[in-house]
Amino acid sequence: MFSQILIIPVGYVRSSRTKPEDDGWDAISAKIELDPGQFGPDALLGLADFSHVEVLFHFHAAKAAPESGARIPRGNPEWPRVGIFAQRAKDRPNHIGATLCRVLSVHGTTLEVSGLDAIDGTPVLDIKPVMKDFLPRGEVQEPAWAKELMRHYW
Repeated sequence: MFSQILIIPVGYVRSSRTKPEDDGWDAISAKIELDPGQFGPDALLGLADFSHVEVLFHFHAAKAAPESGARIPRGNPEWPRVGIFAQRAKDRPNHIGATLCRVLSVHGTTLEVSGLDAIDGTPVLDIKPVMKDFLPRGEVQEPAWAKELMRHYW
């Protein structure tokens, strides 16, 4: 039926942000330091040619029991109750986060980015370059509450 999956982090986030607060993630840059036991500088070779990367990470500071049903995002009574898969909350099954970030620099085994909504010490599961042809084709649709939630996020 279902099996467990072992995932070894490729690296860790280094940031001055140490608490998972809701907003203002663009205020600081963050570094992703690759695990030198697994990767050398050639692992990031060519990544500086891309403007953005997608970072997959583990919400290691999220509560132990993830949400599995529906809830009101951020507890705002003006927003509808929606299922965990209709939101991007940190208390989700498997505690996996994904963010598109701007590449600032690449030095050896360190990638500096802006717009990464992960705190210091966050395990990074994977890094992928953003390519236009992998982005959604056509118009992206979202409900009004989601647009309001993101107003101060970045």
